[in-house]
Amino acid sequence: MTEIFLMEKLAAFVEEHTKNIILEVETEPGADRKERPAEVHKYGLPKKEDKIKRIPYVLLQLLKGEDDVEDSECMIRIIAATYSEDWKAGEYDVLNLLLKIKAELKRVGILDDRFVLHFPVEYLIYTDTEKYGPYHFGEMITKWGLPTMKREVEEIWQE
Repeated sequence: MTEIFLMEKLAAFVEEHTKNIILEVETEPGADRKERPAEVHKYGLPKKEDKIKRIPYVLLQLLKGEDDVEDSECMIRIIAATYSEDWKAGEYDVLNLLLKIKAELKRVGILDDRFVLHFPVEYLIYTDTEKYGPYHFGEMITKWGLPTMKREVEEIWQE
């Protein structure tokens, strides 16, 4: 459950800190240009075809978790997707989203007084424009320290 709470807090954090980044939205040929902030989604997009249709977006995915006796950690991938016919602008938009998120996460370091950002934070911009067309993607991998649960059996053994 702790990872779910982290995903909820992280989604709200990302939405708050990227809402002022206005990005291009794909429209029908001849239609007026549209822009909006990136949508923020957790776990997955609503439908498979939304991978392209909902751009621009930021997608949060839990990749893995690890628990040992004293520490718990999980890894969350943050995917940024943007649209632009201008290749340079599209890649810049992805970079802008990821760097804004990274800077704000590093600034606070802790979410909800219990989730601690661990380093390094890794990020990558996909530059294969021929493969993706006017759609631009990048990702950032974040690691989070989680609060640990106290085992009831420990209290019994200490009596």
